[in-house]
Amino acid sequence: MAKGGTPEPEAAAEPPLRALLGPIVSSAHLAAGASPALSEFEFGLILVGHAFDRWMVRCMAAAGVKDCSPLDVLVLHTVNHRGRAKRLADICLVLNVEDTHTVAYALKKLERLRLVKSGRAGKEKSVTITPEGEAACLRYREIREALLVRAVRSLGLDEAVLHDVAQRMRALSGHYDQAARAAASL
Repeated sequence: MAKGGTPEPEAAAEPPLRALLGPIVSSAHLAAGASPALSEFEFGLILVGHAFDRWMVRCMAAAGVKDCSPLDVLVLHTVNHRGRAKRLADICLVLNVEDTHTVAYALKKLERLRLVKSGRAGKEKSVTITPEGEAACLRYREIREALLVRAVRSLGLDEAVLHDVAQRMRALSGHYDQAARAAASL
């Protein structure tokens, strides 16, 4: 209380920093639209995407396979998936890659490294993992468990939460694909 028994004026509560700064985004002009949270998600996606690309390349190098691009690593793991022969079209479909020549180039590079081998599945060309490719994928998994999985688990995130995030990201990917198709027709 102030002198004379009058209450002191209350200090105005400071707004939280988030309210002052707005959402953390890469493009304020996009966040000024109807969904600032979507812009926030997109910025997070940019950061995660680049970090994931770096991680894959460095983890594969630590596993003994140097000079791989992120797409090379993804293609190798896709070929190794379930131990069955894959067609180029199937690999592109699974990875949602539109430019098939980039996957074809990755397969040629992986074949030169003796990590995959091409063959035939009826009339179609197919690719399978080699023992060297499978060993590289297993080393990658061991390094991933030691360096990434342990760190992520230490955050205390429930597996169900990660599962939910993954499902929502796949659903959002469909909306981005649809929007891309619509934009291509403008």
